[in-house]
Amino acid sequence: MRVLLVEDDDILGDAVRAGLQQAGFTVDWLQDGRQADAALRDNTFDLLVLDLGLPGLEGLALLQGLRERGDSLPVLILTARDAVADRVRGLDAGADDYLVKPFDMDELAARLRALVRRQGGRARPRLRCGGVELDPAAHRVTLDGRPVALSPREFAVLQYLMEHAGSVVSRGRLEQAIYGWSGEPDSNALEVFIHNLRKKLGAGFITTVRGVGYMVEP
Repeated sequence: MRVLLVEDDDILGDAVRAGLQQAGFTVDWLQDGRQADAALRDNTFDLLVLDLGLPGLEGLALLQGLRERGDSLPVLILTARDAVADRVRGLDAGADDYLVKPFDMDELAARLRALVRRQGGRARPRLRCGGVELDPAAHRVTLDGRPVALSPREFAVLQYLMEHAGSVVSRGRLEQAIYGWSGEPDSNALEVFIHNLRKKLGAGFITTVRGVGYMVEP
C-alpha cells in the first residue's frame, strides 16, 4: 500500500516513515501543503496521513480541496490538536480517522490497515483468494494452510493484487505501489517477483492480461 505522509517536522516525519515502512507500507513523504496538493493531483496513492499545521497550505484546506474534487482517498489526520472541536472539524471536513500526537506506531499502522479494509468494502482483516491467505498485520502468507516464505517485495506485490482481486492492475500502478518515489526499479524486477510468486503459489494464481497488467481472481 502506497502512503503519502505529509508532516513538516523532520524528526517525527522520518520516524513515521521508517515505522510505516517496517510495517510493510510504501511511504512517500512531503513537508509542504502545496507540494502535497500537487502530488495528490498527479499521483495515485492508497492512503494519506496528514498533519494539520503545514507550511504552504494548511492541512484542513488541503483535505477540503481533495474532497471537493471528489477524491475518496482514505485520509488519517495525525496532529497535536487534541480538542474535541478540532476532531469534529477534521472529520467533518472529510477525514476518515483522526489520531492525536503522541501516538503508538503499531496503532497508526493498524488504523491504516482498517482504512484499507473499509475502502475495499471488506470486514475480514485477512485477505483470501482460493487457497492463498495473506495476513497484512503479521506479514504472513499461507497456501492451503501451509506457510509460504516471501521476500518483502514479493509480499507487497501479492498484497496489492489481492487487495484489488478481480481487477486488472497495470504494471505502472503496481510499481508505484511497491516503490513510490524511492527509486526506479530494474526493468524486469516486477516480472521476477511475479515469476517467483507463481512458483510458490501456483502457475495460474496470477493472470497476465497482455498489454494491460496482472490480476488475481477473487
